[in-house]
Amino acid sequence: MAEDEGITVKKGENFSEWYTQVLIKSEFFDYGDVSGTTIFRPYGYYVWERIQSFVDELFKADGISNTAFPLLIPKKFLEKEKEHIEGFSPEVAWVTKAGQSKLEEELAIRPTSETIMYPAFSRWIRSWRDLPLRYNQWNNVVRWEFKHPTPLLRNREFLWNEGHSVFADEESANDERDRILEIYEKTLRELLCLQGIKGKKTESEKFAGGVATYSFEFLLPDGRNVQGPDFHHDGTNFARAFDIAYLNKTGEKTYAFQNTYAISTRMLGVLLAVHGDDKGLVIPPGLSRYQVIIVPIYNEKNREEVLDYCRKIHKITSGSHRTHLDERSEYTPGWKYNYWELKGIPIRFEVGMREVKQSQITYVRRDTMEKGTMAFESVISQVEVILKSIGENLLKKSSDFLYSHIKFTDNLEEMKSLIADGNMAQANWCGKESCEKKIKDASGGKSTNMPFDIPVKAGLKCVCCREKAEFVVNFGKSY
Repeated sequence: MAEDEGITVKKGENFSEWYTQVLIKSEFFDYGDVSGTTIFRPYGYYVWERIQSFVDELFKADGISNTAFPLLIPKKFLEKEKEHIEGFSPEVAWVTKAGQSKLEEELAIRPTSETIMYPAFSRWIRSWRDLPLRYNQWNNVVRWEFKHPTPLLRNREFLWNEGHSVFADEESANDERDRILEIYEKTLRELLCLQGIKGKKTESEKFAGGVATYSFEFLLPDGRNVQGPDFHHDGTNFARAFDIAYLNKTGEKTYAFQNTYAISTRMLGVLLAVHGDDKGLVIPPGLSRYQVIIVPIYNEKNREEVLDYCRKIHKITSGSHRTHLDERSEYTPGWKYNYWELKGIPIRFEVGMREVKQSQITYVRRDTMEKGTMAFESVISQVEVILKSIGENLLKKSSDFLYSHIKFTDNLEEMKSLIADGNMAQANWCGKESCEKKIKDASGGKSTNMPFDIPVKAGLKCVCCREKAEFVVNFGKSY
């Protein structure tokens, strides 16, 4: 592989340039012709398909049904929930003409689907017997508020799931929260091999129109935070705006309680940024289009003998794992090594006459570049062991990186330095929005979430006003 085809900068020296090169040169992604839009090339879209399939199966097992609603939203619908539209109004893209004719009513290109789904929910829900209603859709949305998009991490158009649930009472709605967060956590840890911080958003950072927002938060190597999958409890806010009500068992009109939740293609950016290295992508085994690449090494004299052995390896492994034999004769083995390393394929088999004669296989694992051999007879079990080890190692590295960069402080000046040095700064907070704003202004970082697993200790004081602390909050720079 020519030098200009590989990565020419180091991740630790110029993260932004490294990130862009990795995305483009690995053929994972390309830029759309409209700023902030994404072309998912087959290797990239495969990863999203795997995530979508994994999450979708868990949703369905939990009783959630898929549906599909229109892309365009009448303006009158979008304006029904005041707080919601105020939160999204800077982001909305509008359709105002059809051909040469001006539309009688402007149509919003969905930034999210509450306002197009809930008029239908209002028609469909009449009695307590119609609940719960738990729907999900996989779609694209458009949000136009920002000036400097970042591929995958901050796009004007992105793919995601939209879960929308309706319950008869608040207890049932709140019970769903932990189940959905568990589904997302399972996906993050088992499939993406990523560790995130699970917690509750502050009031100022919650979903527009919601009662409470819960999220997974991630830290990238450039010191910026990214919000991952989230869950919003919306109470009866949307139900009252869209008249989603039912007759309870005593015949009284009662407003329903609602939740929404999502995971998006933003997680692909987190995945690549956290796991990638100076050679390119490092894709976890559960997500990679190919789990094993077989590279034959031969000369004209032994070509067919080596290829026959490689084909046997391919045949025996392809029944249990996603395996690909690279038989291209126009490229050298060394070029192929670099090519597949750039794409992040978990395991590479290097097979020449030595391997043929000894009935073995030489392997290289992508995460550590460790080299070893295995017997042909045990190839399936050995591949399974290595893939499992790669997943565990990637998750551990992700967890070690994240937690080593969360620094507790009780001082605003120190908080500013910690965030500037690429950390999440963790601090005690009284709960007042005025203090949260002062902390943001003084530190240069906004609140990410309040971790579930770190309760505030008795007697501790707010990092800002020095009054009694009610919460522990993480702060950091965000995309």
